[in-house]
Amino acid sequence: MRADLRIRKSRAAVFAGLIMAAALAVAAAAAPTEAVRTTTDRILGVLKSPQGSRAQKWKDIGAIIDSRFDFRSMSQSILATNWRTATPAEKKQFVDFFSQYLEDTYRTKIEAYTNQRIEYVKESVQGDRAVVETLIVTDTAKIPVTYKLKLNDGEWFGYDVVIEGVSLINTYRDMFNAIIKAEGMDGLFSDMQRSIDDYKQKHGVLPNP
Repeated sequence: MRADLRIRKSRAAVFAGLIMAAALAVAAAAAPTEAVRTTTDRILGVLKSPQGSRAQKWKDIGAIIDSRFDFRSMSQSILATNWRTATPAEKKQFVDFFSQYLEDTYRTKIEAYTNQRIEYVKESVQGDRAVVETLIVTDTAKIPVTYKLKLNDGEWFGYDVVIEGVSLINTYRDMFNAIIKAEGMDGLFSDMQRSIDDYKQKHGVLPNP
């Protein structure tokens, strides 16, 4: 099962690599599309800046990611029924692990950005939910990327990203719940911790954002 986690994480990493701009919240006064655009520009600004070391850039990007996702809502959706049966301590541990897990995935893939063009296609808003449809335009393809946002305390936060019809939430839900079924929550935490430790060993331990 641990090997399966590594394989699935590798696939999820490729998936996440396409969404290097998926850090999604600014003041509610901005339209959802402008929220996506503004935060995307912040991330790309860090990447393109001649200032700062690679480690500092990773820290800065991690800080943006950490502050722009609603990790608790994402965790609740991913664990599904397992969230309802989890203890408060398990819920907190999963949110902490998942936020670091996702940040690590983005950090390793975001550097693959090579000036692809991002087109903002349309947005829709229903109450405290919004959907922003975009295209990532490469030399050979146009990749549809849909961002789902939630309004919390006057800010738009990302809670899911859909790439070519494949949901980030659904991808992780299938992966993690299969491990829980086989190994329980403790087994999932062990596998997630091992993946995080492997990342740190490979890339070096970076300061927390």
